[in-house]
Amino acid sequence: MKACRGQPRIFARRDPASRRAELDVSGLTLQFGGVTALNDVGLRVDTGELVAVIGPNGAGKTSLMNCITGFYRAQRGRIRFNGRDTTHLPAHLLTGIGIGRTFQNIELFPGMTVLANMMLARHMHCRYRLMPAAFFTSGVRRDEVRQREILEEVIDFLEMQAIRNTPVGSLPYGMMKRVELGRALALEPRLLVLDEPFAGMNLEEKEDMVRFLLELHRAWGQTMLLVEHDMSIVMGIAQKIIVLNFGQKLAEGTSEDIQRHPEVIKAYLGGDAS
Repeated sequence: MKACRGQPRIFARRDPASRRAELDVSGLTLQFGGVTALNDVGLRVDTGELVAVIGPNGAGKTSLMNCITGFYRAQRGRIRFNGRDTTHLPAHLLTGIGIGRTFQNIELFPGMTVLANMMLARHMHCRYRLMPAAFFTSGVRRDEVRQREILEEVIDFLEMQAIRNTPVGSLPYGMMKRVELGRALALEPRLLVLDEPFAGMNLEEKEDMVRFLLELHRAWGQTMLLVEHDMSIVMGIAQKIIVLNFGQKLAEGTSEDIQRHPEVIKAYLGGDAS
C-alpha cells in the first residue's frame, strides 16, 4: 500500500481546540409508524477516535447516522456534540458546528465537475455576502482564490489532480466515492461521518480509501464514525466497534472483543455461538 502524497495544510493549521469532537448519544429511539428503527441506542465517540458501526442489513445503522447528522429526528433520546444538545438541529446547522458526512448512496451533482462539486462545501467558509458576490468585487475574488487553494490541497491529498475538471457523472463509481470524501473534507469537519465509504469499490480502490482514512486519522487525529459491511477493513482500522441488531445495540468493544462475542457471531459474523 503506497503512502499518501501529503496531508492538506488545512488540517496542519488546525489547533487542538478546533479538532475537539466529543459525540455522546443516549437512549436514542426512532420510529417510522409501527416500525422501530432504533431502540434505546447509545454510543460515545471521543476526540481522535475511529469508531465503526456494524450490523446486518436493516439493523438501523444508516438511521443512526441520519439522526446524528440531522436528516432524521428521533422521538426519544439525546445527541450531544461537544457538550451541545444537537438532537433536533437541522443538517445545515450541524455542518456549521463541525459534523460532515458522506452518504451510502452517492449524493453528488453528476453534471458538475469534481472541483465544482467540492466548491459547494466551501460556502460556509466564504466571507462575502450576496451583493459583493453579484458584482464579483476584489474582496470576493481574493476569497475565491483562498477557497480554491484549500480545495487544491484536498485534491492533491486524494490524488484527484487529473480529474479536477471532469464531470462527476463520467467517473467510475469508486472515484465518485473519493470525490464525495473530498467534498466532506472540504468542510473541515471536526467529526467525519462515513456511511459505507467502501461500498461498490474494487480491491485497489478500497486500499486507496483505507490509506487516505488512516493518514487522516493517524497523522492529524481526524475523528471518524463509519458504517461499513467489509469486516476485513473494519477489524483492521477501527479502534472501537459498535454492533447493532434489529435497532438495538448488541455489543461494543475492540475488534478482538467483537470477534469473540457469542451474540455477534450468531447474529452477524456467522458461525456457531455455542
